[in-house]
Amino acid sequence: MTDIPILFEDGEALVIDKPAGLSIDRPRKGGPALEDHYEQLKLGFQRAPSPVHRLDTDTSGCLLLARNPKALKRFGMAFEQRLVEKRYLGILSGIPEGEAGTIELSLSKISSADRGWRMIAAKKGKPSVTHWRKVAEHDGKALIEFRPETGRTHQIRIHCEAGLGMSLLGDPVYGTGPDKKSGAPRTMLHAAGLVVPRENKPAIEAAAPLPRDFAALGFTDG
Repeated sequence: MTDIPILFEDGEALVIDKPAGLSIDRPRKGGPALEDHYEQLKLGFQRAPSPVHRLDTDTSGCLLLARNPKALKRFGMAFEQRLVEKRYLGILSGIPEGEAGTIELSLSKISSADRGWRMIAAKKGKPSVTHWRKVAEHDGKALIEFRPETGRTHQIRIHCEAGLGMSLLGDPVYGTGPDKKSGAPRTMLHAAGLVVPRENKPAIEAAAPLPRDFAALGFTDG
């Protein structure tokens, strides 16, 4: 048994519903990390699974784990080749103009003593593409579906701020951070779906239900 929900399982892959607040790598200052759960996630296998891609600590939802090195390499290639379909849901701190669109920006990483590191839109950066669609509005906020084509660090978060002109609710880097007034305990971003194609096998398909903190803000995944 594991206390992390398992959304998909077979001999070479697991997809878990990663809780918000769980870091994939052990934080420098200490705290919970995915490796704390590796023993549980063996599920009878001798080898602990390995994460194929990254989710920010605050981001909840679909995380693909490989159960052996060959699968890890194969799945990693699928991400690099942009063959993986990723669906995210996020709550914006306002309501954007329009119903849908595509954000294309070149992104670079910068660092400063007062703010630490973050991503910015810069002509010399790496290209990034995210398709977005407004799903619902409630209380001056919007639930947005994001389908990123590329997988840059903080891509959806910086695309909201620089592309849509408003941050994800609760984002401490690109917005005003968590606060009781907004009802956002974290950066409100959820990896809702994942489809990973495989040769000679059915695709890995997983969907993670909308978390309680999204529902508390009046949104459902309808």
